Amino acid sequence: MEIKKYSKEGNISFCLGAFPTYELIKNKSEKVLSILIHEKLEISPDIQKILKLAKEKKIEIITNGKLIQKISDKENIYIIGVFQKYESKVDHKQNQVLLVNPSDMGNLGTIIRVMLGFGYNNLSIIKPCIDIFNPKVIRASMGAIFGINIELFDSINEYLKLNKNYKYPFMLQATQTLQNLENKQTPHTLIFGNEACGLDKKFLDIGTPLIIKHSDKIDSLNLSMSVGIALYEFKK
Repeated sequence: MEIKKYSKEGNISFCLGAFPTYELIKNKSEKVLSILIHEKLEISPDIQKILKLAKEKKIEIITNGKLIQKISDKENIYIIGVFQKYESKVDHKQNQVLLVNPSDMGNLGTIIRVMLGFGYNNLSIIKPCIDIFNPKVIRASMGAIFGINIELFDSINEYLKLNKNYKYPFMLQATQTLQNLENKQTPHTLIFGNEACGLDKKFLDIGTPLIIKHSDKIDSLNLSMSVGIALYEFKK
């Protein structure tokens, strides 16, 4: 198979770097097409672990520095995992996070990593949204994307028909603060809006809208920061 630069319309994507590539092989070995390594790659203990696991899973290892440079456009990438894009389903009986129209790749990758760190393994996303398999998302997640379920929905109405969890929309218009919330419901879904405009006012009628109280020195928190704070509070 000819390997070209990443395309949203294509059916393959890439893990740039050692740690995300290891997470890819460990969690989704059946989707790995090959491992690309650079001629200048230093075979450290971590790299040895990756190559050993790839051989155990019978994954092809290709040495091709020019191809790596073509794919990554970065000078410090010496190993890349090539994998087939895939679909997964969230478990609507478990706690989960719902993102409505996320638009920042770095934020999405960070959110995925924080979710896995706090034991949230299900992420639902309302379209339109960014490309979840863009290598920038995967790199920002440090490979955590391969440890959670992600499902895309065309609309919030389609989602609400399937998910009966108790809902907590995070909104600046909310009156209930996260810090003072008692009797947190389980299973629950924590809902967050777009980085630029947050959630529509219609979410005020869903579940218990929450606001993360902060000083008046700023107008709002970064999305990934908000998700991290919420996950921490709900896991206390």
